[in-house]
Amino acid sequence: MAFIYYVTQIQFDFGAVKLLRQECMRVGITRPLIVTDAGVKAAGILQKVLDQLPGMPVAVFDQTPSNPTEAAVRAAAALYKVSNCDGLIAVGGGSAIDCAKGVAIAATHDEPLTSYATIEGGSLKITDRAAPLIAVPTTSGTGSEVARGAIIIVDDHRKLGFHSWHIVPKAAICDPELTLSLPARLTAATGMDAIAHCMETFMSAAFNPPADGIALDGLERGWAHIERATQDGSDREARFNLMSASMQGAMAFQKGLGCVHSLSHSLGGVDPRLHHGTLNAMFLPAVVEFNAKAESMQKDRRLDRMARVMGLPSGSDIADSLRDMNARLKLPTGLSAMGVQHASFEKIIHGALLDHCHKTNPRLATSAEYRELLGQSM
Repeated sequence: MAFIYYVTQIQFDFGAVKLLRQECMRVGITRPLIVTDAGVKAAGILQKVLDQLPGMPVAVFDQTPSNPTEAAVRAAAALYKVSNCDGLIAVGGGSAIDCAKGVAIAATHDEPLTSYATIEGGSLKITDRAAPLIAVPTTSGTGSEVARGAIIIVDDHRKLGFHSWHIVPKAAICDPELTLSLPARLTAATGMDAIAHCMETFMSAAFNPPADGIALDGLERGWAHIERATQDGSDREARFNLMSASMQGAMAFQKGLGCVHSLSHSLGGVDPRLHHGTLNAMFLPAVVEFNAKAESMQKDRRLDRMARVMGLPSGSDIADSLRDMNARLKLPTGLSAMGVQHASFEKIIHGALLDHCHKTNPRLATSAEYRELLGQSM
């Protein structure tokens, strides 16, 4: 049985952040907690957001780490409660938005956060008591502003997914202008995250034609504009299309992701210093080659259909084109260049097999196949 659901209200354009107060009023948020990070604050983006909320009592949590943690969620939830907040505004990349989703749960539900994780059977425990959230993305990568999931490193160091329609932001304010100052390396890494979402969604064997269409269009936009946005951060057309690709990838990945994300989530838990989007870029070529043998991929000619929107001759050209793109974007040459050691393979494989994305890959990978994918990505 296929379940297809698109619910988030999106304001998308240059200058859309000016609609923030309007969206707060629509949602019913009068005393927000803004969840952000030190980099967003230093870049002046937090102040741009605060300028849209004159006269409104606002609390700010600006200590979101690069990979959100249960400890950060606890600290922000405590501030939410002591400030008597009635809603959340996430300002930043996927880390800030996912942290805010964790706060939406932790500030309104009684059990420890881990008990609400998807692999712990916790999704059904998340209720409509979750705090309302508005998301204002400042990167073009995770698309968390339109997604039902959050990825958080819990206290026992596992990187877990939390999924519920109750934590989908009530509004997403996608303003490409907020990404114009994003550094080239972060533009490249987050952009490859968006491309990975579009590609893995499209490769998944689950039935969701709207997701397939959204993912293919997002892939076309992301692939055509990521290099331009990286080389010239002021390229407004490139920034617009890359933010759209990010949003579309997350709208579509309710269909399911796959081995790229199983490995990235697990490795990100083993070493939280590693950037998720960069990891996705490292794993994507090997996983595309692995998935090419899947029956559903061959039956529906999915590689060739992706190649067409990427401007490539055939599906067999995709993996090498991804490697070439990573090189042109000046991303690492592989996992070893990121400091990953063979000694950590067993931990990574164990986590990947348990990850919520593992079973939606078009080929169900074994531990030996995960080991081979890791080796090919080194």
